[in-house]
Amino acid sequence: MDQHAKVKVLMHLRRDLIPPLVLAALACSAAWGAPDAPLPKAEDILDKFVEVTGGKAAYEKVHNEKSTGTFEFVGKGIKGSVTSVREDPNKAVTTVELQGIGTIKEGSDGQIAWESSSLQGPRIKQGAERAEAMREATLLAPLYWRKLYKHVETVGQETIDGQPCYKVLLTPEEGKPETQYYDKTTGLMVKMTVTASRPEGEIPTETIFSEYRDEGGLRQPHKVRSIAMDQEFLLTLEHVDYNIEMPANQFDLPAEVKALAPK
Repeated sequence: MDQHAKVKVLMHLRRDLIPPLVLAALACSAAWGAPDAPLPKAEDILDKFVEVTGGKAAYEKVHNEKSTGTFEFVGKGIKGSVTSVREDPNKAVTTVELQGIGTIKEGSDGQIAWESSSLQGPRIKQGAERAEAMREATLLAPLYWRKLYKHVETVGQETIDGQPCYKVLLTPEEGKPETQYYDKTTGLMVKMTVTASRPEGEIPTETIFSEYRDEGGLRQPHKVRSIAMDQEFLLTLEHVDYNIEMPANQFDLPAEVKALAPK
């Protein structure tokens, strides 16, 4: 798997450049903390995540978002910048500029999910890969989880970096199920595992979220560490702006992608 393909994997792991992807915690009830208590419902865990990262009202005020940060192949000496813009409900463009590799872009105009790079050119995503990309492009994904997944279930408990977590399985209408891990104490999502659909094949990935901080009223993780194909990637979020002015054509398909689109 070449470096370009590995970067594309990471871009899928961001859960969208880390938009509202990780939301924090509501006051814990005694039942949640008790070691012998029954597992809480997945619905309650996911709703709690929304509340502790700002709440439903705060999410509903957000119509668009611009995120900037850095990306690196850990231990490989390859670094670069990342810029992501998104608009409710599921329009997005993410641009990665990597030293020695070039520019990689991916996005959605709300219907077509696409990718274009200086190394491999443009392409339009299809099938399960498109479905995954559209979920990742969803600006308010934590709030809209009922629309994005047909079934959610708490399937167990696991300790992540010393913290007891609830393990939640989320099954979408199309594409592979995702497993998310939520800290029992804070309610924050600390880990996600999923098998990403790529032209290269199905790629198991693991992503760790940390360093949550407030950005414009919503808490977001500022460190996203991903592992795929024995490679480790680190995305560091530096700044987020909400409800900014954007060009009218911000999410139009690039010309090279538009040429591939069905007429």
